[in-house]
Amino acid sequence: MDTQADPHAHAQAHSDARARPIPEFGADAIVALRRDLHAHPELGFEEHRTADVVAARLAAWGIAVDRSLARTGVVGTVRGRDGGACGRALGLRADMDALPIQEHNRFAHASRHAGVMHACGHDGHTAMLLAAAHRLARDRHFDGTVYLIFQPAEEGRGGAQAMVAEGLFERFPMEAVFGLHNWPGYPQGSMACSAGPVMASANVFQLTIRGVGSHAAAPHRGVDPLLLACQIVQAWQTVVSRNQRPLDTAVLSVTCIHGGEASNVIPDACTLEGTVRAYRDEVVDLIERRMRQIAQALCAGFGAGCEFGFERRAPAVVNHAREAAVAARVIERLVGPGLALRQEPAMPSEDFAFMLRAKPGAYAFIGNGDGLHRDAGHADGPCMLHNASYDFNDALLPLGARYWVDLVHEWLGT
Repeated sequence: MDTQADPHAHAQAHSDARARPIPEFGADAIVALRRDLHAHPELGFEEHRTADVVAARLAAWGIAVDRSLARTGVVGTVRGRDGGACGRALGLRADMDALPIQEHNRFAHASRHAGVMHACGHDGHTAMLLAAAHRLARDRHFDGTVYLIFQPAEEGRGGAQAMVAEGLFERFPMEAVFGLHNWPGYPQGSMACSAGPVMASANVFQLTIRGVGSHAAAPHRGVDPLLLACQIVQAWQTVVSRNQRPLDTAVLSVTCIHGGEASNVIPDACTLEGTVRAYRDEVVDLIERRMRQIAQALCAGFGAGCEFGFERRAPAVVNHAREAAVAARVIERLVGPGLALRQEPAMPSEDFAFMLRAKPGAYAFIGNGDGLHRDAGHADGPCMLHNASYDFNDALLPLGARYWVDLVHEWLGT
Protein backbone atom coordinates (compact mmCIF):
# COMPACT_ATOMS: atom_id res chain seq x y z
CA MET A 1 0.00 0.00 0.00
CA ASP A 2 1.38 3.41 -1.00
CA THR A 3 0.57 5.81 1.83
CA GLN A 4 2.20 8.67 -0.10
CA ALA A 5 -0.20 8.45 -3.03
CA ASP A 6 -1.73 11.57 -4.59
CA PRO A 7 -4.63 12.77 -2.39
CA HIS A 8 -6.57 13.72 -5.51
CA ALA A 9 -6.33 10.09 -6.61
CA HIS A 10 -7.66 9.05 -3.19
CA ALA A 11 -10.53 11.47 -3.56
CA GLN A 12 -11.35 10.11 -7.01
CA ALA A 13 -11.26 6.53 -5.71
CA HIS A 14 -13.50 7.61 -2.84
CA SER A 15 -15.92 9.22 -5.26
CA ASP A 16 -15.99 6.07 -7.39
CA ALA A 17 -16.67 3.92 -4.32
CA ARG A 18 -19.54 6.19 -3.27
CA ALA A 19 -21.02 5.92 -6.74
CA ARG A 20 -21.50 2.20 -6.25
CA PRO A 21 -24.43 1.20 -4.00
CA ILE A 22 -23.32 -0.65 -0.87
CA PRO A 23 -25.33 -3.80 -0.10
CA GLU A 24 -27.46 -3.59 3.03
CA PHE A 25 -26.12 -5.17 6.22
CA GLY A 26 -28.97 -4.97 8.72
CA ALA A 27 -29.35 -6.19 12.30
CA ASP A 28 -30.51 -9.68 11.32
CA ALA A 29 -27.57 -10.08 8.93
CA ILE A 30 -25.11 -9.04 11.65
CA VAL A 31 -26.53 -11.65 14.04
CA ALA A 32 -26.49 -14.31 11.34
CA LEU A 33 -22.86 -13.55 10.52
CA ARG A 34 -21.83 -13.65 14.20
CA ARG A 35 -23.51 -17.04 14.66
CA ASP A 36 -21.94 -18.37 11.48
CA LEU A 37 -18.52 -17.39 12.83
CA HIS A 38 -19.36 -19.04 16.15
CA ALA A 39 -20.30 -22.26 14.38
CA HIS A 40 -17.00 -22.30 12.45
CA PRO A 41 -14.27 -21.38 14.97
CA GLU A 42 -10.60 -21.44 14.04
CA LEU A 43 -7.48 -21.34 16.20
CA GLY A 44 -4.79 -18.68 16.01
CA PHE A 45 -3.06 -18.28 12.63
CA GLU A 46 -5.57 -20.81 11.22
CA GLU A 47 -8.43 -18.33 10.70
CA HIS A 48 -8.54 -18.87 6.93
CA ARG A 49 -12.31 -19.14 6.59
CA THR A 50 -12.88 -16.28 9.03
CA ALA A 51 -10.42 -14.05 7.17
CA ASP A 52 -12.11 -14.95 3.87
CA VAL A 53 -15.50 -13.94 5.30
CA VAL A 54 -14.12 -10.66 6.63
CA ALA A 55 -12.27 -9.78 3.43
CA ALA A 56 -15.26 -10.61 1.23
CA ARG A 57 -17.57 -8.38 3.27
CA LEU A 58 -15.14 -5.47 3.22
CA ALA A 59 -14.56 -5.78 -0.51
CA ALA A 60 -18.31 -5.89 -1.17
CA TRP A 61 -18.61 -2.52 0.57
CA GLY A 62 -15.85 -0.92 -1.48
CA ILE A 63 -13.26 -1.09 1.30
CA ALA A 64 -9.64 -1.70 0.30
CA VAL A 65 -8.36 -4.98 1.79
CA ASP A 66 -4.82 -6.02 2.74
CA ARG A 67 -4.13 -9.63 3.77
CA SER A 68 -0.34 -9.63 3.96
CA LEU A 69 0.17 -9.33 7.74
CA ALA A 70 0.49 -12.10 10.34
CA ARG A 71 -0.51 -14.91 7.97
CA THR A 72 -4.28 -14.58 8.43
CA GLY A 73 -4.61 -10.93 9.40
CA VAL A 74 -6.90 -8.57 7.49
CA VAL A 75 -6.65 -4.77 7.36
CA GLY A 76 -9.40 -2.73 5.72
CA THR A 77 -8.96 0.91 4.75
CA VAL A 78 -11.92 3.30 4.73
CA ARG A 79 -11.23 6.83 3.54
CA GLY A 80 -13.50 9.67 4.62
CA ARG A 81 -15.27 12.33 2.66
CA ASP A 82 -11.92 14.01 1.87
CA GLY A 83 -10.48 10.79 0.47
CA GLY A 84 -7.97 10.78 3.32
CA ALA A 85 -6.31 13.98 2.06
CA CYS A 86 -6.01 15.54 5.54
CA GLY A 87 -3.55 12.80 6.53
CA ARG A 88 -5.20 11.95 9.84
CA ALA A 89 -5.95 8.29 10.64
CA LEU A 90 -7.36 6.06 13.36
CA GLY A 91 -7.10 2.28 13.93
CA LEU A 92 -9.89 0.01 15.23
CA ARG A 93 -8.99 -3.57 16.17
CA ALA A 94 -10.98 -6.79 16.57
CA ASP A 95 -9.61 -10.27 17.25
CA MET A 96 -10.77 -13.30 15.22
CA ASP A 97 -9.41 -16.52 16.76
CA ALA A 98 -11.09 -19.17 18.90
CA LEU A 99 -9.92 -21.38 21.78
CA PRO A 100 -9.01 -25.09 22.05
CA ILE A 101 -12.15 -25.86 24.10
CA GLN A 102 -14.85 -28.47 23.48
CA GLU A 103 -18.12 -26.53 23.44
CA HIS A 104 -20.87 -27.87 25.74
CA ASN A 105 -23.71 -25.78 24.30
CA ARG A 106 -26.26 -27.56 22.13
CA PHE A 107 -28.01 -24.67 20.37
CA ALA A 108 -28.09 -24.46 16.57
CA HIS A 109 -24.99 -22.27 16.18
CA ALA A 110 -22.76 -24.32 18.50
CA SER A 111 -19.29 -25.14 17.21
CA ARG A 112 -19.12 -27.67 14.39
CA HIS A 113 -15.39 -28.23 14.99
CA ALA A 114 -14.56 -30.69 17.75
CA GLY A 115 -12.29 -29.23 20.39
CA VAL A 116 -12.46 -25.64 19.08
CA MET A 117 -14.84 -22.96 20.36
CA HIS A 118 -15.44 -19.23 20.35
CA ALA A 119 -15.37 -19.09 24.15
CA CYS A 120 -14.10 -15.50 24.41
CA GLY A 121 -16.45 -13.63 22.09
CA HIS A 122 -14.06 -12.95 19.23
CA ASP A 123 -16.90 -13.90 16.87
CA GLY A 124 -18.86 -10.97 18.32
CA HIS A 125 -15.88 -8.63 18.20
CA THR A 126 -15.39 -9.40 14.51
CA ALA A 127 -19.09 -8.92 13.75
CA MET A 128 -19.24 -5.58 15.58
CA LEU A 129 -16.28 -4.18 13.67
CA LEU A 130 -17.71 -5.43 10.38
CA ALA A 131 -21.03 -3.72 11.17
CA ALA A 132 -19.14 -0.50 11.90
CA ALA A 133 -17.15 -0.91 8.67
CA HIS A 134 -20.40 -1.09 6.71
CA ARG A 135 -21.71 2.11 8.28
CA LEU A 136 -18.43 3.97 7.86
CA ALA A 137 -18.11 2.93 4.19
CA ARG A 138 -21.72 3.85 3.47
CA ASP A 139 -21.78 7.31 5.11
CA ARG A 140 -18.13 8.47 5.37
CA HIS A 141 -19.05 11.31 7.73
CA PHE A 142 -15.45 11.96 8.69
CA ASP A 143 -12.20 13.28 7.28
CA GLY A 144 -9.06 11.19 7.05
CA THR A 145 -8.73 7.41 7.16
CA VAL A 146 -9.94 4.56 9.34
CA TYR A 147 -7.95 1.34 9.42
CA LEU A 148 -9.97 -1.74 10.36
CA ILE A 149 -7.58 -4.25 11.97
CA PHE A 150 -8.84 -7.84 12.11
CA GLN A 151 -6.17 -9.55 14.16
CA PRO A 152 -5.45 -13.29 14.27
CA ALA A 153 -4.04 -15.33 17.14
CA GLU A 154 -4.86 -13.23 20.20
CA GLU A 155 -5.12 -16.29 22.45
CA GLY A 156 -1.48 -16.73 23.39
CA ARG A 157 -0.09 -17.23 19.89
CA GLY A 158 1.33 -13.76 19.30
CA GLY A 159 -0.96 -12.27 16.68
CA ALA A 160 -0.71 -8.64 17.79
CA GLN A 161 3.04 -8.90 18.24
CA ALA A 162 3.34 -10.36 14.74
CA MET A 163 1.27 -7.59 13.16
CA VAL A 164 3.33 -4.90 14.88
CA ALA A 165 6.65 -6.59 13.99
CA GLU A 166 5.60 -6.96 10.36
CA GLY A 167 4.97 -3.24 9.99
CA LEU A 168 1.31 -2.61 10.83
CA PHE A 169 1.89 0.94 12.03
CA GLU A 170 4.47 1.78 9.38
CA ARG A 171 2.34 0.58 6.49
CA PHE A 172 -0.90 1.93 7.96
CA PRO A 173 0.19 5.05 9.85
CA MET A 174 -2.38 6.05 12.46
CA GLU A 175 -2.55 8.48 15.34
CA ALA A 176 -4.08 6.02 17.79
CA VAL A 177 -5.47 2.50 17.99
CA PHE A 178 -8.50 1.28 19.95
CA GLY A 179 -9.74 -2.14 21.06
CA LEU A 180 -13.02 -3.48 22.51
CA HIS A 181 -13.81 -6.66 24.45
CA ASN A 182 -17.05 -8.04 25.81
CA TRP A 183 -17.07 -8.44 29.58
CA PRO A 184 -19.35 -10.97 31.33
CA GLY A 185 -20.66 -9.71 34.66
CA TYR A 186 -20.91 -6.11 33.48
CA PRO A 187 -24.62 -5.34 32.86
CA GLN A 188 -25.88 -5.68 29.32
CA GLY A 189 -25.76 -2.26 27.69
CA SER A 190 -22.95 -0.96 29.90
CA MET A 191 -19.49 0.05 28.74
CA ALA A 192 -16.26 1.16 30.41
CA CYS A 193 -12.93 2.72 29.52
CA SER A 194 -10.47 4.20 32.02
CA ALA A 195 -6.88 5.39 31.92
CA GLY A 196 -4.06 3.25 33.28
CA PRO A 197 -3.68 -0.53 33.65
CA VAL A 198 -6.79 -2.53 32.75
CA MET A 199 -5.41 -6.03 32.08
CA ALA A 200 -2.33 -7.78 33.44
CA SER A 201 0.79 -9.04 31.73
CA ALA A 202 0.94 -12.74 30.85
CA ASN A 203 4.02 -14.71 31.87
CA VAL A 204 4.53 -18.47 32.07
CA PHE A 205 7.15 -20.48 33.90
CA GLN A 206 8.44 -24.04 34.02
CA LEU A 207 10.67 -25.62 36.65
CA THR A 208 12.17 -29.07 36.17
CA ILE A 209 13.55 -30.60 39.39
CA ARG A 210 16.28 -33.24 38.96
CA GLY A 211 16.36 -35.63 41.91
CA VAL A 212 17.42 -39.25 42.34
CA GLY A 213 14.84 -41.96 41.83
CA SER A 214 14.38 -44.80 44.27
CA HIS A 215 11.94 -47.40 45.55
CA ALA A 216 9.16 -45.72 47.49
CA ALA A 217 9.91 -48.07 50.40
CA ALA A 218 13.51 -46.80 50.56
CA PRO A 219 13.24 -42.99 50.19
CA HIS A 220 16.56 -42.51 51.95
CA ARG A 221 18.33 -43.93 48.90
CA GLY A 222 17.08 -41.17 46.61
CA VAL A 223 16.35 -37.45 46.40
CA ASP A 224 12.58 -37.00 46.15
CA PRO A 225 11.69 -34.33 43.55
CA LEU A 226 8.00 -34.47 44.48
CA LEU A 227 8.71 -33.52 48.08
CA LEU A 228 10.87 -30.69 46.79
CA ALA A 229 8.08 -29.57 44.48
CA CYS A 230 5.70 -29.26 47.42
CA GLN A 231 8.27 -27.20 49.33
CA ILE A 232 8.89 -24.92 46.37
CA VAL A 233 5.20 -24.31 45.63
CA GLN A 234 4.64 -23.10 49.18
CA ALA A 235 7.86 -21.06 49.27
CA TRP A 236 6.97 -19.31 46.01
CA GLN A 237 3.81 -17.95 47.59
CA THR A 238 5.96 -15.87 49.93
CA VAL A 239 7.18 -13.88 46.93
CA VAL A 240 3.78 -12.22 46.53
CA SER A 241 3.02 -12.00 50.25
CA ARG A 242 6.46 -11.00 51.56
CA ASN A 243 8.72 -9.70 48.76
CA GLN A 244 6.62 -7.36 46.64
CA ARG A 245 4.98 -4.15 47.83
CA PRO A 246 1.41 -4.67 49.10
CA LEU A 247 0.25 -1.93 46.72
CA ASP A 248 1.51 -3.86 43.67
CA THR A 249 -1.07 -6.37 42.51
CA ALA A 250 0.25 -9.71 41.28
CA VAL A 251 -0.76 -13.35 40.93
CA LEU A 252 1.58 -16.36 41.02
CA SER A 253 -0.22 -19.62 40.29
CA VAL A 254 1.28 -23.09 39.93
CA THR A 255 -1.17 -24.88 37.66
CA CYS A 256 0.59 -28.14 36.73
CA ILE A 257 2.76 -30.68 38.55
CA HIS A 258 3.98 -33.57 36.41
CA GLY A 259 5.98 -36.40 37.95
CA GLY A 260 5.89 -40.08 38.72
CA GLU A 261 4.29 -43.08 37.02
CA ALA A 262 3.81 -45.69 39.73
CA SER A 263 2.65 -45.72 43.35
CA ASN A 264 5.78 -47.53 44.57
CA VAL A 265 8.45 -45.52 42.71
CA ILE A 266 9.94 -42.16 43.63
CA PRO A 267 10.72 -40.55 40.25
CA ASP A 268 14.01 -38.92 39.42
CA ALA A 269 12.40 -35.73 38.07
CA CYS A 270 9.22 -33.69 38.11
CA THR A 271 8.06 -30.47 36.46
CA LEU A 272 6.08 -27.48 37.72
CA GLU A 273 4.31 -25.05 35.40
CA GLY A 274 2.17 -21.99 35.91
CA THR A 275 1.59 -18.31 35.31
CA VAL A 276 2.51 -14.93 36.75
CA ARG A 277 0.31 -11.87 36.24
CA ALA A 278 1.10 -8.27 37.16
CA TYR A 279 0.61 -4.71 35.92
CA ARG A 280 4.19 -3.43 36.16
CA ASP A 281 7.34 -4.79 34.53
CA GLU A 282 9.33 -4.16 37.69
CA VAL A 283 7.02 -6.47 39.63
CA VAL A 284 7.48 -9.22 37.05
CA ASP A 285 11.26 -8.76 37.27
CA LEU A 286 11.13 -9.19 41.05
CA ILE A 287 8.91 -12.26 40.92
CA GLU A 288 11.02 -14.00 38.29
CA ARG A 289 14.23 -13.29 40.20
CA ARG A 290 12.89 -14.53 43.54
CA MET A 291 11.28 -17.64 42.03
CA ARG A 292 14.59 -18.61 40.48
CA GLN A 293 16.54 -17.94 43.69
CA ILE A 294 14.13 -19.92 45.87
CA ALA A 295 14.05 -22.91 43.50
CA GLN A 296 17.81 -23.05 43.14
CA ALA A 297 18.45 -22.68 46.87
CA LEU A 298 15.93 -25.32 47.94
CA CYS A 299 17.08 -27.78 45.31
CA ALA A 300 20.72 -27.28 46.33
CA GLY A 301 19.80 -27.76 49.98
CA PHE A 302 18.17 -31.10 49.23
CA GLY A 303 20.92 -32.28 46.90
CA ALA A 304 18.89 -31.87 43.70
CA GLY A 305 19.36 -29.85 40.54
CA CYS A 306 16.89 -27.76 38.55
CA GLU A 307 16.25 -25.81 35.37
CA PHE A 308 14.00 -22.75 35.57
CA GLY A 309 12.44 -21.06 32.55
CA PHE A 310 10.36 -17.88 32.51
CA GLU A 311 8.64 -16.57 29.36
CA ARG A 312 7.04 -13.15 29.02
CA ARG A 313 4.20 -13.58 26.54
CA ALA A 314 2.41 -10.24 26.72
CA PRO A 315 2.85 -7.01 28.67
CA ALA A 316 0.07 -5.36 30.64
CA VAL A 317 -2.68 -3.49 28.81
CA VAL A 318 -2.23 0.13 29.87
CA ASN A 319 -4.66 2.69 28.45
CA HIS A 320 -3.22 6.06 27.48
CA ALA A 321 -4.84 8.95 29.32
CA ARG A 322 -5.91 11.11 26.35
CA GLU A 323 -7.27 8.23 24.30
CA ALA A 324 -9.09 6.70 27.28
CA ALA A 325 -10.71 10.07 28.01
CA VAL A 326 -11.97 10.33 24.43
CA ALA A 327 -13.36 6.77 24.55
CA ALA A 328 -15.00 7.42 27.94
CA ARG A 329 -16.63 10.58 26.59
CA VAL A 330 -18.03 8.66 23.62
CA ILE A 331 -19.27 5.90 25.91
CA GLU A 332 -21.09 8.26 28.29
CA ARG A 333 -22.90 9.93 25.40
CA LEU A 334 -23.77 6.55 23.94
CA VAL A 335 -25.06 4.65 27.01
CA GLY A 336 -25.65 7.43 29.53
CA PRO A 337 -23.89 8.07 32.86
CA GLY A 338 -25.68 5.21 34.60
CA LEU A 339 -24.21 2.58 32.28
CA ALA A 340 -20.85 4.27 31.67
CA LEU A 341 -18.85 2.37 34.27
CA ARG A 342 -15.41 2.72 35.78
CA GLN A 343 -13.19 0.10 34.18
CA GLU A 344 -11.97 -2.22 36.92
CA PRO A 345 -8.50 -3.67 36.22
CA ALA A 346 -8.53 -7.43 35.68
CA MET A 347 -5.80 -10.08 35.90
CA PRO A 348 -6.41 -11.84 32.55
CA SER A 349 -4.14 -10.71 29.72
CA GLU A 350 -4.64 -9.39 26.20
CA ASP A 351 -2.05 -9.10 23.46
CA PHE A 352 -3.53 -5.77 22.36
CA ALA A 353 -0.92 -4.62 24.88
CA PHE A 354 1.71 -4.89 22.12
CA MET A 355 -0.24 -2.38 20.02
CA LEU A 356 -0.58 0.00 22.96
CA ARG A 357 3.17 -0.15 23.55
CA ALA A 358 3.76 0.89 19.95
CA LYS A 359 0.95 3.42 19.56
CA PRO A 360 -1.28 5.53 21.85
CA GLY A 361 -4.73 4.08 22.36
CA ALA A 362 -7.29 2.59 24.71
CA TYR A 363 -9.04 -0.71 25.33
CA ALA A 364 -12.71 -0.65 26.38
CA PHE A 365 -15.12 -3.20 27.86
CA ILE A 366 -18.72 -3.77 26.76
CA GLY A 367 -21.01 -5.58 29.21
CA ASN A 368 -22.04 -9.09 28.11
CA GLY A 369 -24.62 -9.48 30.90
CA ASP A 370 -25.21 -12.46 33.18
CA GLY A 371 -25.83 -15.19 30.60
CA LEU A 372 -29.63 -15.05 30.47
CA HIS A 373 -29.38 -14.09 26.80
CA ARG A 374 -28.25 -17.59 25.75
CA ASP A 375 -30.49 -19.64 23.46
CA ALA A 376 -32.28 -22.74 24.65
CA GLY A 377 -29.87 -25.63 24.56
CA HIS A 378 -27.02 -23.86 26.27
CA ALA A 379 -24.96 -25.82 28.77
CA ASP A 380 -25.42 -25.47 32.51
CA GLY A 381 -22.08 -23.78 33.22
CA PRO A 382 -21.60 -20.03 33.68
CA CYS A 383 -21.50 -17.66 30.73
CA MET A 384 -17.93 -16.62 31.49
CA LEU A 385 -14.95 -16.14 29.21
CA HIS A 386 -12.97 -19.30 28.39
CA ASN A 387 -15.87 -21.45 29.58
CA ALA A 388 -17.47 -24.25 27.54
CA SER A 389 -20.93 -22.78 28.28
CA TYR A 390 -20.17 -19.26 27.06
CA ASP A 391 -21.91 -17.45 24.21
CA PHE A 392 -21.62 -13.86 23.03
CA ASN A 393 -24.66 -11.66 23.62
CA ASP A 394 -26.05 -10.66 20.22
CA ALA A 395 -27.86 -7.69 21.75
CA LEU A 396 -24.44 -6.02 22.00
CA LEU A 397 -23.78 -6.03 18.26
CA PRO A 398 -25.55 -2.73 17.42
CA LEU A 399 -24.12 -1.04 20.52
CA GLY A 400 -20.56 -2.13 19.79
CA ALA A 401 -20.85 -1.06 16.15
CA ARG A 402 -22.28 2.30 17.17
CA TYR A 403 -19.39 2.80 19.62
CA TRP A 404 -16.86 2.31 16.82
CA VAL A 405 -18.68 4.72 14.50
CA ASP A 406 -19.13 7.36 17.21
CA LEU A 407 -15.47 7.04 18.17
CA VAL A 408 -14.44 7.69 14.57
CA HIS A 409 -16.71 10.74 14.42
CA GLU A 410 -15.35 12.03 17.72
CA TRP A 411 -11.74 11.60 16.61
CA LEU A 412 -11.93 12.53 12.93
CA GLY A 413 -14.92 14.85 12.86
CA THR A 414 -18.54 14.53 11.74
